[in-house]
Formats: sequence, C-alpha cells, structure tokens
Amino acid sequence: MRIEDRNNVRIRECSGAPQAGTAATMVFMHGFGCDQTMWRYLEPLFRARYRTVLFDLVGSGASDLSAYDFDSYARLDAHGADLCQVIHAVGGAPVICIGHSVSAMSALLASIAEPELFAAQVMLAPSPCYVDDAAAGYRGGFSRADIDDLLDAMDSNYLGWSAGMAPAIMGAPGQPALGQDLVNSFCRTDPVIARHFAQATFLSDHRAVLPHNSTPALIVQCSDDFIAPPCVGEYLREMLPHSTLHVLENVGHCPHMSVPDASYRAIRHFLDGQHL
Repeated sequence: MRIEDRNNVRIRECSGAPQAGTAATMVFMHGFGCDQTMWRYLEPLFRARYRTVLFDLVGSGASDLSAYDFDSYARLDAHGADLCQVIHAVGGAPVICIGHSVSAMSALLASIAEPELFAAQVMLAPSPCYVDDAAAGYRGGFSRADIDDLLDAMDSNYLGWSAGMAPAIMGAPGQPALGQDLVNSFCRTDPVIARHFAQATFLSDHRAVLPHNSTPALIVQCSDDFIAPPCVGEYLREMLPHSTLHVLENVGHCPHMSVPDASYRAIRHFLDGQHL
C-alpha cells in the first residue's frame, strides 16, 4: 500500500508562493488519541507562506488500521520512521516539522535518524519521559503507579475514561466545545490500539537521546499543563542542543487548538530567527 493511502496524507500547496514549488514544506504530526483534523485551527495560518502536509498516524484517524503492527508500534521509533517515509514521499526536504505531545518525541527520533530531512522542528507540549525519576532528580509529572492506574482505567472502561480524561487534557476553560471535540476524537480511536499506544507513550523514556539532536528546535510549553508540566519544558531546553523554550500562558495540553494565534506567533518568531 502507498504510504499516502496508509497514512491518509493530505498536501496543501502554498497560497502565497510566487510560483509553484518555491515554498518550504511544513509537516504536522498529531498526538495521542487525535488525528490530522486537530490541526484545523493552526495549519491554515501557515498556508500563505508554506506548503503544508497533514497525515494520520497509523492506528489513528483515517489511516489504514490493518497496518498497525503491535510489535513495531510498541516503540515510538516506528512512528518516527513513518514520518521519514512521509517526507520522502511528499518531497520538499528539508522540512519544518510541527509535532504535538508524544509526536514531538517521535519527530525528534526521526530527526536524529535522518537529520538531512529536517530544517527545524517545533515541539508542542512535549515530554521525553512522563514518569518521575527521583534518583536522577527528574520530574515528569507522574508516578509509575499513576500510569498503571491510567492504563487500568483504559482497560476497564475506555469510553468512560475518554469522557473524563479528554476534557482535562484539553483544559481550555471557557471553551467546553474543544474538550468535547477531544472526547469525540478519543472515542473514534480503536480502544485496543489506543491502549497499546498509551502504554508506548506514557512509559517511554527518551532522555538519553536528547543530546544527539542536531536540528534547531522550538519547545512550546503551556504554563498550566498536567500532562507536560513547565519543569519538563525547562529540562528539555537544558538537555536538547539548538533548542529554544517558549512558554504560553495557557491551561491545557493542546495549545494548537485552545490558543492557535499565540501558538502561531511563537512559531513564526522562531522560524523568522532561523530564516525559514
């Protein structure tokens, strides 16, 4: 199967380029429980300057669910490898990659594996490790018992877990429709795949690879985010070479949806500094 079909790849040409083929390419990679439609507030803001590429992770959205291999996707590297395949398929490298949450780390793994494919990476609400490590003095925001409880709740009642967890993840006080939007997205995801991806996400630890990054990176952290608290952004800024940290005044884990204009301005400022 073509990767364009497997990952439901959608390309939008730059509306403001002086001629076809002159615009840089920007690739968007969504997070857990989501699909490419979650970029609908942020991605259009970039179309005047960039050719944009949207796709669904295997196992999400309108991707080919039969392509989800439980052994391969037990690690985030597999989604990173898929990102590289998408970039090769659509052309335009080196690209600017915008990854949300767990996909920010998958994109980082991809940029380390094939750095020539990436001009810059934007990491929205990323975390290299969600579990606290007292011995190393690292705070990820969760204990191992917290993660085990989360996975058990998904096992026992996935729809109920989604209805309760998604609005908390979204945050965005005063915008309840966004929380319901995320609930609906979680509920559209196959529960077995979602549980497997959640384990791969929340038990991942990629702290050791951070120093190997060579791609300029913007870390966009929210001021109040229980999934990826501000201390995680500070840790990433310290450990990730060629990185810049920008903290948005925002409650929640999805700034591309709850504060798209502020997210756009932060990203635009970073890219202008990189001359991209």
